[in-house]
Amino acid sequence: MKTATSTEAKQTALSLVRTNYSDMDDAQLVILCQKQDQAAFDVLIKRHQRNLHAMLYKLAPDWNDNADLAQEACIRIWKGIGKLQNPKAFKSWMGQIVTNLFYDELRKRPRQTVIMSLDAPMGDDEDSPTRDLADPAAGPDEIYDRKDLRKTVDAAISTLPRQFRTAIILREVEDLPYDEIAKITQTDIGTVKSRISRARTKVQNILRPQFRTEKSA
Repeated sequence: MKTATSTEAKQTALSLVRTNYSDMDDAQLVILCQKQDQAAFDVLIKRHQRNLHAMLYKLAPDWNDNADLAQEACIRIWKGIGKLQNPKAFKSWMGQIVTNLFYDELRKRPRQTVIMSLDAPMGDDEDSPTRDLADPAAGPDEIYDRKDLRKTVDAAISTLPRQFRTAIILREVEDLPYDEIAKITQTDIGTVKSRISRARTKVQNILRPQFRTEKSA
C-alpha cells in the first residue's frame, strides 16, 4: 500500500512539473533537456521554432527544403544540448547549430558563381578592404529593430550573394563576433569584415530611397 502511495505521489509531482514547463525560462528547460527530458525539449523547441525557421529562411531563402533542415536542426540540438555549458546561452548556441547545419548542406550542393567580387578593396582606401562605413548609424544593424522596415531590410539582404548574406546575418542578426563567423564560414577575419562591409553598403543603397521618403514626409 505504501509503495502504491509513493508511486502515485511521484506521478503527481511529475505531472505538476510537466504542467509548469511553460512557466520555466530557457535555462531551466535546458537543464531538464540535459537530463533527457523530452517534454521539456518539446516546449523549448516550440518556443524558439519561429526563430529557427526564420534564420534558415534568411540564410537560404531559395532552398525549398527548409522544413527538412529545421527538423535536422532539432535533432542536432537534442543530441548536442548535453554539451551546452551555459544553459542561459541557448538561443545563441541554437543559432550556431543552425548556421553550421546550413554550411554542411551548402558544401553538398552545387556552388553558384558570384559574378561580382565583393571581397575586393573598395572606396578611397584601397589598402583597407575592411574599412568602416562612412555612416554606420545608417547601417542595417541600426534599423533592423524598426518594425516598419524589417521586411524591407530582409528583402534587401536576400538579394546578396549567399556568402555575403550569411556573413551579415551572422553579424547583425545573430550578433556573433568576427572570429566566430570566420570559424563557421572557414575564412579569415579580414574576409569576414570585408564581406560584411560590402553587404552593408549594398543594403544601404537599396534602402536609401526609403530613407529619403521618410525624411520628406
